[in-house]
Amino acid sequence: MFIRHRSIFISLIAVAGGLSACAVDHNTLSHSTGSSASAYVDVNRAASFRSPAEIAAIAALHQLGTPYKYGGSSPNGFDCSGLVVFAYQKAGVQLPRTTAGLWKELSQVNKKHLRTGDILFFNIGGKVSHVGMYLGSGRFIHSPQSGQEVSVANLESGFYRQTFVGAARAY
Repeated sequence: MFIRHRSIFISLIAVAGGLSACAVDHNTLSHSTGSSASAYVDVNRAASFRSPAEIAAIAALHQLGTPYKYGGSSPNGFDCSGLVVFAYQKAGVQLPRTTAGLWKELSQVNKKHLRTGDILFFNIGGKVSHVGMYLGSGRFIHSPQSGQEVSVANLESGFYRQTFVGAARAY
């Protein structure tokens, strides 16, 4: 009985111990993505047990609906690499600011071994020019292009499957 109550207590602490700076509004995520945040990242996991990649993913999810802004790297607007760099800064990880810098500096990872927070690269217009952050279950978050907002997309959809060129791990 004590162990059962202790696990309930620990679960309550985990739920209450979320990130204060990057709290995720489940209602907003459900409205924006048609799914709950827990479909992407275990948002109820105690903050002290989260990896930097999970913290970055939660920070990125918190930016859903933020408009695309060329050169942007703040909640006022993001370009693709600005969103990734911003999210990892929230997790205490410094990354190169540009897509090219990320591609050059980070350790490559096989698509078969993707984990939450891995950075995805896409060849658009003949060069590696777009990045997103893997969330799990074939989904990723990104800031697509001018006129659009930070959103979740399917890595296996036609366009992204065809333009995907690699992934890297930032931690």
